Amino acid sequence: MSKQGVCCVIGAGDATGSAVARRFAQAGYTVCVARRNENALQPLVKQIDAQGGRAIAFGLDARREDQVISMFNRIELEVGPIEVVIFNVGGNVRFPILETTAQKYFKVWEMCALAGFLVGREAARVMLNRGHGTLLFTGATASLRGAAGFAAFAGGKGALRALAQSMSRELGPRGIHVAHIIIDGLIDTAFAREHFAQRVADAGPDGILSPDHIAEAYWWLHQQPRDAWTFELDLRPSVEQW
Repeated sequence: MSKQGVCCVIGAGDATGSAVARRFAQAGYTVCVARRNENALQPLVKQIDAQGGRAIAFGLDARREDQVISMFNRIELEVGPIEVVIFNVGGNVRFPILETTAQKYFKVWEMCALAGFLVGREAARVMLNRGHGTLLFTGATASLRGAAGFAAFAGGKGALRALAQSMSRELGPRGIHVAHIIIDGLIDTAFAREHFAQRVADAGPDGILSPDHIAEAYWWLHQQPRDAWTFELDLRPSVEQW
C-alpha cells in the first residue's frame, strides 16, 4: 500500500499525462496510469520505477463502463485508496463539417464527454466514502469556443467542462476538489516538433507549453486548502494569442 495513496492518470499519453504521473510519483503517490494500449505505458512505468517511484499500468478504454468500474475496483482492492484522479483523454481531431460523419462525431464525444463522466462518477464513488479527494479534468481551448473544423472536439470538450462544473458544485461541499484545466496552446512533444516545426521555431522557447510545467499546476491544484479552491485554471504561453 502507498503511504500517500494512489493517483490515477487516465489518458497517460507521452506528454501531459506522463508528466503529471511523474510529478505525483515524485511526491510519493503510487501512480496508476491507463491508456488503451497498455504496452505503450511500459517506458513511463520503467522511468518512474527507476526514479524511486511506483507505477502500475492498466489497459483501459475509458468509454467502456464495465472497464472503468473494474479498474477502479481493482485499484481500491489491490493497490490502495484512490486520492487523486486526472482525466486526460484527448480527442483533438479536425474535420470540415461536411466530412464530420455521425460516427466520427460520436467517437470524439465518447472520448471527451462520456469517458469523463464514467471516470468522474467512479472517482466520486470511492472518494465520497472517505470525504476527500481531488478530481482534475484536462480541457482545451475548445472547451470555451469552437474553431472552424473542430465541431466534434469542441462539442466533446464543452460537454466535459459542463460535467466538471456540475460535479464541482455537487461534490465540493462534500470534500471533493473538482477542477478543470484549460490548456490553451501547443504542448512541447515530439509530435509537435515534427509536424509543427515552423510554428515551434517561430514561437521561441516561451511559446510552447512544457509538460512538466503543466504538471506543476496540477500538483498545485491538488495541494490547495479547502478554503481557497480553484475550479478553473487556464494555462497558456506568454506569447499565445487569446
